[in-house]
Amino acid sequence: MLLLLLLQVSASCLWLGRSEVVTSFESSCPQFFFRETPPNEALEPESPAWICQRYKNQYYFATLYDRSRRIPVYSAYLYQPGPGTRPKTWLVEPQLMGPTYPKTMEREWTLLNYFNVSLEQLSKSQAILKDYKNLTGLNRGHLNPSGHQPDSSSRTATFTLTNIVPQDEKLNGGAWNNYEQQTMIRRTQGCNTTYVVVGAVPGNNYIAKGRVNKPSYIWSSACCEVDTNHRKAWGVIAENDKNEVQLLTLGELEDVLTQLYGRDQVSLFDSDCPRE
Repeated sequence: MLLLLLLQVSASCLWLGRSEVVTSFESSCPQFFFRETPPNEALEPESPAWICQRYKNQYYFATLYDRSRRIPVYSAYLYQPGPGTRPKTWLVEPQLMGPTYPKTMEREWTLLNYFNVSLEQLSKSQAILKDYKNLTGLNRGHLNPSGHQPDSSSRTATFTLTNIVPQDEKLNGGAWNNYEQQTMIRRTQGCNTTYVVVGAVPGNNYIAKGRVNKPSYIWSSACCEVDTNHRKAWGVIAENDKNEVQLLTLGELEDVLTQLYGRDQVSLFDSDCPRE
């Protein structure tokens, strides 16, 4: 047991120079954004955390996390669907507690038993498994879905609670699933690289005794590189209490989000992605 602890501590120390919760995506994990350009500041919450989602010492996607609402604002990734089974183990982000904790996502059990972390301490920084227990009419809804990832490790990395929102179960298993599994396949025909940003608009309702926000809308956007001179883009949005997905141009989605957030004009991708 002691040997295991020493190995885990030494492994995390090897990565002290590359923390998971970072100061900006541009400097730490820009590869998940088209032209290395993340969405602009119009979506940023009051208490943001920029997470380069790392599992087994490799970055797999990027998440802007809302610390106070305990949900992701968005997750950004490359669309690379592959065969494989759906993971079952849920992970959390130790770095949200502070820079002295492991730099890679871990199981709650590991943190509680090997890193002297209390559940109360963990729950102050993020959503925990208990928050999503006994949900009625809601699922743990992935922003970056495991089915859009190419292998076992990348699929496992999506099973972090920092990539999850309370999503209407009919929407999650119905129209949203159809978009993820069918529409995306059709839309990405001919694409060499497809950059995806999926997000959640905060709502007025909460689960877990007010701890975790239930988003009012779920949205997704994609920018596809056909070749060096040609790109295509699109977006979708869904109210989080209806089993219905609305297909939009990228520009239309950005305008809708601008209205919903009521701040500056939202920009999800570099200007070279077509808005029409």
